[in-house]
Amino acid sequence: MKKFSLSTWLLFLLPSIAGVILFMIPLPIDEGIQIPIAWFASILSTLLEPVVQWVALVTLLIAAIGSIIFLFRPKEETFINNLFKVTPFWTVTRIVGAVFSILIIWQIGPEAIWSENTGGMLLSPTGLVSFLFTIFLFAGLLLPLLLNFGLLEFFGTMMVKIMRPLFKLPGRSAVDALTSWVGDGTIGVLLTSRQYEEGYYTKKEAAIIGSTFSVVSITFCIVVLDQVGLGNYFIPYYLTVLLCGVVLAFIMPRIYPLAGKEDTHIDGRPLDLEAEKYPENYNAVTHGLENALNTASKNRSIGKFFTDGIKNVIDMYIGVAPVVLAFGTIALMLAEYTSVFTILGKPFEPLLMLFGIPEAAAAAQTMVVGFADMFLPSILGASIESEMTRFFIATMSVTQLIYMSEVGGLLLGSKIPVNIKDLVVIFLLRTLISFPIIAVVAHILF
Repeated sequence: MKKFSLSTWLLFLLPSIAGVILFMIPLPIDEGIQIPIAWFASILSTLLEPVVQWVALVTLLIAAIGSIIFLFRPKEETFINNLFKVTPFWTVTRIVGAVFSILIIWQIGPEAIWSENTGGMLLSPTGLVSFLFTIFLFAGLLLPLLLNFGLLEFFGTMMVKIMRPLFKLPGRSAVDALTSWVGDGTIGVLLTSRQYEEGYYTKKEAAIIGSTFSVVSITFCIVVLDQVGLGNYFIPYYLTVLLCGVVLAFIMPRIYPLAGKEDTHIDGRPLDLEAEKYPENYNAVTHGLENALNTASKNRSIGKFFTDGIKNVIDMYIGVAPVVLAFGTIALMLAEYTSVFTILGKPFEPLLMLFGIPEAAAAAQTMVVGFADMFLPSILGASIESEMTRFFIATMSVTQLIYMSEVGGLLLGSKIPVNIKDLVVIFLLRTLISFPIIAVVAHILF
């Protein structure tokens, strides 16, 4: 291993340690357990409550108007062009997001759009879209701490012998997975999307990571369990979530639709497994350190750090927020004002009865409604008398993962190559694969 200066070592260690603390170390606070970056975002979200809706409105209008202006312009490799030059479908989506924001804030038009259980829930001062504006600010500005100073190169080299055979992923994806598990699924999607755009992941790898490892945070798991009145079962509940997560992460990359994704990078380069092998006279630690230090030595510019961070924030605001609001509102409207999800949940009733889950008819409607929003199953399931059924619903709602009001919307808004059909199939497959695991654990516990 070649020698590096003390300044290069510090440039690797200090930002990387700061990134780990901010994005991965859960801290006990009054509201429960949160990673620092989510805690900062919640504090800022509270401070900005009076104005955050207006910030969101202006951003959504800029996204829509900018996309209309750039729709017929030629494609150029500039930041502004990449920001606004999207396909007609995504232009329409941004327009819908902007229109919804106007209707919601001024409560005009059909109540189904702006009620507190649909668009009003997403764009209220304390709603998801409002919170995303603060989490995007911190995550976007500080993501370079994880990306630019060698942490991913170090862990990537160390973990490749585990991640590649088990999950068909490069070692660096372990950091994405850990960030999601202990931090927040939204941050995991953003981290994955950024690395895909920078050429570190293939289309297949990005799709697998984004739809498999971007799990909900420990904090939200606690909230879900409290909602169904089973807070004292947190340890067996979270262990069940972990078990399902690992099983799903092993199976999903090997079946449709993820197995069929192209193993090529965003620029067309094919996957090169030879690049993951250690050079002669190197082991995992020494090769990982050298890769990390080489990366750190190339990122000495403070100006570039902040420029990259600001670009991240703007990209998230313009690209993701309209999609979350548009698709999230439509999904919540279907859940709240139609019987679509009740009808779609009917086929699960005999399956629930087969596995001996009490109150199968009431539980069946929660099996599909989670596609709209992750919290809806636990809200509907809270009134069910059986503790076993409430445990089953709470665990299933977390392992399903693809929620249009959050992770699903973020995936569609990113450049990660998944479409709405992929997300529906992945959601259903995750539900069916998790089903027997959660049912067995529920019978053991109750």
